[in-house]
Amino acid sequence: MTDTPSLGVRAELGKVLTDEHADILREGVTLILREVMEMEVARLAGGDRYERTEERTAYRNGHRSRRFDTRVGTLELEIPKLRSGPSYMPSFLEARKRSEQALLAVVMEAYVNGVSTRNVERLASQLGVEGISKSTVSRICSGLDERAAAFRGRPLGGAYPYVWLDARIERVRDTGAHTVRHKALLVAYGVHESGRREVIGIDVGEVESEATWREFIRDLVARGLTGVQLVISDAHPGLKKAIQTVLGAQWQRCCVHFVRDMLGHVPRQSQPLVRGALKQVFAAVDREMAAQVAAGVIAQLRSVAPKVAHLLEDAEEDLLAYMRFPRDHWPKIRSTNPLERVNREIARRSDVIGIYPNDAALMRLAAGLLVETNDEWLVAHRYISHASMQLILPECEEDDGDHDRADQPALQGALAGAGMSIT
Repeated sequence: MTDTPSLGVRAELGKVLTDEHADILREGVTLILREVMEMEVARLAGGDRYERTEERTAYRNGHRSRRFDTRVGTLELEIPKLRSGPSYMPSFLEARKRSEQALLAVVMEAYVNGVSTRNVERLASQLGVEGISKSTVSRICSGLDERAAAFRGRPLGGAYPYVWLDARIERVRDTGAHTVRHKALLVAYGVHESGRREVIGIDVGEVESEATWREFIRDLVARGLTGVQLVISDAHPGLKKAIQTVLGAQWQRCCVHFVRDMLGHVPRQSQPLVRGALKQVFAAVDREMAAQVAAGVIAQLRSVAPKVAHLLEDAEEDLLAYMRFPRDHWPKIRSTNPLERVNREIARRSDVIGIYPNDAALMRLAAGLLVETNDEWLVAHRYISHASMQLILPECEEDDGDHDRADQPALQGALAGAGMSIT
């Protein structure tokens, strides 16, 4: 039994080096790996091929084919089989397990970052890894589902005084009806009593309706959502009713969306006037002053934009609900603007995907992004200071450990989504 390359292997290697049409790297690596397998199986069997020795414990029994994706391309290996004794597995395939995990991680990361499955397939082919089809990529990406499910179902601990509810309409293929439908991606964000932001809920609804929102919010409550004092959202009628029915909290109509909607009711030349008038209302220093300014603005707009004046009068209470809370919180709770960056990231990925193949694919991508966003929020500076949050929380017994306990539920929830815990 010898550990030196055979004359046959040397001859084959020489042929590769002299053949002008050979892929030297790929063929060279194949020959090296073949020789490694021959030496390893000889040690395991107790003798080289056709060698008679008293140390022999097993005989060869043909080969089995195995694809091996490497940095020089996909190789076709012929792994020797033994007739008896333990089966043989090449030692270098143990390293392959780690490389396969890395490859899967890259594919899943590419999917979450908005690279379509067809593009992933093309990218893999360019890297020399063959056989990763569209269905294979989708199957690999389903590995994200477990993490998404854990994150979506994690218990919510502590109070969430401020909650934002938002929906995006995405195109999803209905394989049964062979059509493309518009479905609602529902997302809930909250500020925990510790002052940190969290993504507290994700779901896909058939349509954005009162029933869909009601079921979504009830699921949040079942998971532990409590202490909600203000819910910020757009003016979707079904959403507003669901908030009143399930949470009973005050509702803050997004000021930015309201101004944008009002500009659509006036000619272009009147838009600067309307925008400036509405901004005066939101610039008031307190609720009493805001009511006085709103009355003046309504009177001013009755002649130039009567519909805007009427809508402002009806929406005044909902638009100024944020003024019942600490002034330091106002810029962060009077609109859904704090969520715009996250929404843009989801939109950017959706633009690449185009049409999602099913609900699971939409949930997979959105959850992958939102889990990362949530992790960033939990280690970043508090969205609202802990001291400031105490101004709206129920009075509790003073304790030096209050600060740490307030953070505990948020961190527990985040770690639960990652399969970990803290004590």
